[in-house]
Amino acid sequence: MGIEFKEVLWLLLVIPLGLVLFLFVKQGMNRKERRLILALRGCAMVLLILALANPSIVLPEKAKPVIFLADRSASVSLQEDRILDEINRGVHSKHERDRYGIVSFGENAAIEQTISDERENPEQLVGEIKEGNTNLQEGLEYSSNLLPRGGRIIAMTDGKETMGAGEDLIPLLKGKKIEVDWMAIASDTKDDVAITDVSAPSVQYEGEETTLTVNTYSTTKKEIEMRITLNDQVIIKENLQVQEGNNEFQFKHVVDQSGLLVYKAEVFSKGDGSPENNALYQLARSEGAAKVMLVENADGESALAPLLNSAGFTVDVYKPEQLPGKLTSYLQYQSILFDNVAATSIPEEKMLLMEKSVKEFGRGFIMFGGSDSFALGGYFKTPIERILPVDMDVKGKKELPSLGLVIVLDRSGSMDGQKLALAKEAAARTVSLLRDKDTLGVIAFDDRPWDIVKTKPLTDRKKAEEKIRSISPGGGTEIYSSLQQAYASLENLSLKRKHIILLTDGQSATSGSYQTLVEDGHDKQITLSTVSIGEGADRGLLNDLSQWGKGRFYDVTDASVIPSILTRETVITTRTYIEDQPFYPRVASSEWATLFKDGVPQMNAYIATSLKGTARMEMESGKNDPVLATWRYGLGRSFAFTSDTSGKWTGDFARWQGWPAFLNELVTRSFPDLRSNPYSIDVKEENENTRLKLSSSEGDISPLEVTVLSDDGKMLPATTRIKAPGDYEVVFEEHLSPGLYNMNITKSGEGGESTFQTGFSVPYSKEYSFKGGSQSLDTIVEETGGRKTTSLKGAFRDLHEPSFTARSIQTILITAGFLLFFCEIFIRRFGVGPIMMVVDLIKPRKTSQEMKEETSIEQLGRKVNKERRNDERKGTDRPRTLEATKENRESVKKVKREKKTAEPVVNGDDARLKRLLEAKKRREK
Repeated sequence: MGIEFKEVLWLLLVIPLGLVLFLFVKQGMNRKERRLILALRGCAMVLLILALANPSIVLPEKAKPVIFLADRSASVSLQEDRILDEINRGVHSKHERDRYGIVSFGENAAIEQTISDERENPEQLVGEIKEGNTNLQEGLEYSSNLLPRGGRIIAMTDGKETMGAGEDLIPLLKGKKIEVDWMAIASDTKDDVAITDVSAPSVQYEGEETTLTVNTYSTTKKEIEMRITLNDQVIIKENLQVQEGNNEFQFKHVVDQSGLLVYKAEVFSKGDGSPENNALYQLARSEGAAKVMLVENADGESALAPLLNSAGFTVDVYKPEQLPGKLTSYLQYQSILFDNVAATSIPEEKMLLMEKSVKEFGRGFIMFGGSDSFALGGYFKTPIERILPVDMDVKGKKELPSLGLVIVLDRSGSMDGQKLALAKEAAARTVSLLRDKDTLGVIAFDDRPWDIVKTKPLTDRKKAEEKIRSISPGGGTEIYSSLQQAYASLENLSLKRKHIILLTDGQSATSGSYQTLVEDGHDKQITLSTVSIGEGADRGLLNDLSQWGKGRFYDVTDASVIPSILTRETVITTRTYIEDQPFYPRVASSEWATLFKDGVPQMNAYIATSLKGTARMEMESGKNDPVLATWRYGLGRSFAFTSDTSGKWTGDFARWQGWPAFLNELVTRSFPDLRSNPYSIDVKEENENTRLKLSSSEGDISPLEVTVLSDDGKMLPATTRIKAPGDYEVVFEEHLSPGLYNMNITKSGEGGESTFQTGFSVPYSKEYSFKGGSQSLDTIVEETGGRKTTSLKGAFRDLHEPSFTARSIQTILITAGFLLFFCEIFIRRFGVGPIMMVVDLIKPRKTSQEMKEETSIEQLGRKVNKERRNDERKGTDRPRTLEATKENRESVKKVKREKKTAEPVVNGDDARLKRLLEAKKRREK
């Protein structure tokens, strides 16, 4: 039995309390009431301070608390039924007072059943568990929190710990007097083939033959298919025979690429038990010809490809819909070129990957102009616009024609979610493209039209955007009445341009004469464009509407392009971004002086843009608009060439003999300044973090800045520190999932900054390997006094040290403290008189003998006091006469004799008599 305090620091209040009481005593304690008040006040405050510290009485507990800790990781995923059977067997063996709970764990831990004494049979384990790792540390720590006063944890697992360090919890478990038992569960036996290693030379050269080595492990002898890809292109595909155990295969391959090489080895077999361990990556770098990605317009072939090939570049040509969705696919190129490509055909997540490749990994980017480029392509406020050295918005530079725009937006239930969110963002983005005198209307519709923004001149942009973003999903879909209302709102307005954009993902519940409505509107200078979203939209109707309305039809499968579509429609409607007066560009940079020493050819047209603040003008038009501009974006460099490449806009420039040399110089200047990576990379999984060890033979101690991105472009927070000369460690804040990661290393030194681009791969979890993880449970069981068992029948056996239960006495202390406090208030208010009256009422009455004694004692006391006062008045201390002294002595003796024979004096008379006698003795002296 003992007492413990949960808030010990509150006890420090005893110090100022003691000081206050001491000062109270120093003021004087003459009166009985003051002493009583002091005692009551002190006791009350001490009790309240103890209550603040939240004390509990700790008592031994007869009941035995047990936590069943069930492993639900992938290595024992087939053993759940057995685990449940064992838990039920253990529960049936418990006494009535014993308590138990159930916790499951894998990479994380979750409670399956709270701790209680009810005897229930769990039918299944339903906690949300990530099965990719076995984190025994997490499971034990979670379970120990349910046993604050001791108890037993029974771990049902194969013991292969692939994440965390369970041994680190031994001091905690011993401190809480928790015993850990281990019931071993056999790992699942599966028919499985795993790739255990892939190796290739880290540095290769274009044209050389290299050797790839792939190691596998198989549980049985069987036939497999081995497939190896290089930068997502299959280079090896063979059927092979594997033996039970370890197997090694070597493959020859001629390197035909340069830049970053990503090898991926995969194995396929019938009845494979764990597909998670079927693939591994290996990264290398190839030195050779420069490689560029050329993205061309979906409607035609770019004229750049043959020119760049003849200049010695390796060119991979993509249509917008073919663009890859992994960051690694962009990093294998030195530069990315857009030749008259519309943003409406490129999902935003792919634009973000390109932005990451330029900003974080130093890749180059060049956008060439045309009718589907820059603002006309819908790049306003997109990731690509952030890369470029120019802004799309030039509306403040000239007098634009008056514009009326009405957006008819589907808000039916099927639009709920990302589609409606992007449509609202697109409409709000359109507001920022319009001028104050432009007219804007927004109609949202479900089974009826709703006026969100009334069709009138735009005066309050912020309010209009707020109204648009407040649109909520509704019910059905009825298009005709909404479109009819949009036409009616524009037909009588005196505007030079009137345009409607209809956006929907469904089919109208009613029909009307759409053709008559649209054609009548066209007679009133109103045009119509339509956007079809997803498979459920009526593409036929929407396409017909755009043709009747002399607008454009957009068939959207990826909703992220909706903002670009509305932006493009708004820009096209103004028809003022194309400058089509022939001119001679002015070269504003000395770096082009040699190329243009014989003069600059004439151009026909370009797209108007605005130079960004820190960008540099390379070539400009007669109106001081950028024709060629550049700037640094992060680690990369981007260029904007606002004319086209076909010759329609560039005119004599594209027919000029220096045109190929101009393109060659432009592309070369966009290339990153990267060096061969001098660091070797070692990936380690430690506790719940992933760590990289970077080693260099140079023995450098210069600081490194490391940027790591996953293959989907997500930046991963990491800390870099130097361990020794040439050795660095990169620690991530979280455990990295298996896969491929891209890394940019920037080293600062006396010679400036050096940038190295590389990558690494995190293999699949040890959970899926045949080696398993570390075995720490044996040590934990031994140190905590538990035991290994094959059955849970003894789950509720006696503990080595009984568990304890704590009962709070805080309420009792608070109640007692306040009672004393109220008593102290009563005495200060009314004194002790009422209390003494109560005492007198309950005190027994005195006998006649007791009254005589009291009278004689009082008379004697009065006589002694009178003599003392006389002596003090005469100013002498001499003794009185012998007779008087003898007389007093005889009187005292007589009183004493009577006292011996009398009944005991109660209520303080003895003490009173004693004081009188002592006073008598002092007088006699």
